[in-house]
Amino acid sequence: MASPFTPTTISHSLRQAFRLSRSSPASRLACQPQLRSLAPSISQSRTLRSSPILRPGGNRAFSTTPALPAKTIQQLKARSSTGPFSWKAALLFVLTGAGMIVYFQYEKARLERERIVQMSKGVGKPKVGGPFILKDLDGNVFTEEQLKGKYNFIYFGFTHCPDICPDELDKMAAIIDIIKEKSKGNSPLRSIFVTCDPARDTPEVLRAYLKEFHGDILGLTGTYEQVKNMCKQYRVYFSTPENIKPGEDYLVDHSIYFYLMDPEGDFVECIGRQDTPESAANIILDHIKDWKRQGRELDTSKP
Repeated sequence: MASPFTPTTISHSLRQAFRLSRSSPASRLACQPQLRSLAPSISQSRTLRSSPILRPGGNRAFSTTPALPAKTIQQLKARSSTGPFSWKAALLFVLTGAGMIVYFQYEKARLERERIVQMSKGVGKPKVGGPFILKDLDGNVFTEEQLKGKYNFIYFGFTHCPDICPDELDKMAAIIDIIKEKSKGNSPLRSIFVTCDPARDTPEVLRAYLKEFHGDILGLTGTYEQVKNMCKQYRVYFSTPENIKPGEDYLVDHSIYFYLMDPEGDFVECIGRQDTPESAANIILDHIKDWKRQGRELDTSKP
């Protein structure tokens, strides 16, 4: 059975009751039964309007705002969790920073090498290197002119040295192999061993001795005065005992350094016992790269 109270009748009754409430007390009393009869319908209508909206799938929603798709919500959550920088941007930032650090370190080392070279050429500075006359193991004259065109790696020692010279020649041999490998066989480096004991280090003795370390090491010898002159030019200290009897064994005191000379015969670097074969080879290769970068020629033929 249809309810006698429709929205139209309820609205009309409320307006009538409001007008009566502003009239006399008697009129207000007369309208109270009518208002009480309207209360159940009003309560029912409020209950119906306050019920939550059911969406498909049984989910309740108390808002009339259209719901966003699930995919869009996931994208917003992912964007808010990553922040303004993605992992790709962070990786690019780290790689760029690392590249700049390596570049500045290389440039710093290059400028330091150039500074050392200029200091060795400066006015009033002790010059390392100069004119000399020695002979190779085949008896050919070898002077400072033969040093030009290649980088020269020079060591001063003697074959009767019990420990230091063998260790340093082992290092020289390793350096030769590293540079030859990294230069793909076209090494611009010449390695030279100059004896500080020409009285005992004859060409035959030197040839056999150097062959034990590396076949590419060039041996040089000469008279005592010739050797002394070259040591003086290269600021090499050496000393032999006085009043040595024939056949008596003795030791020669000498400097323990490798001298790196550029293709023009100028001193560029001193390498000591603290350097490993790898670090020494890298130093030499850096000088070679600097030379090539300037477009200057290098002799890569076999020494």
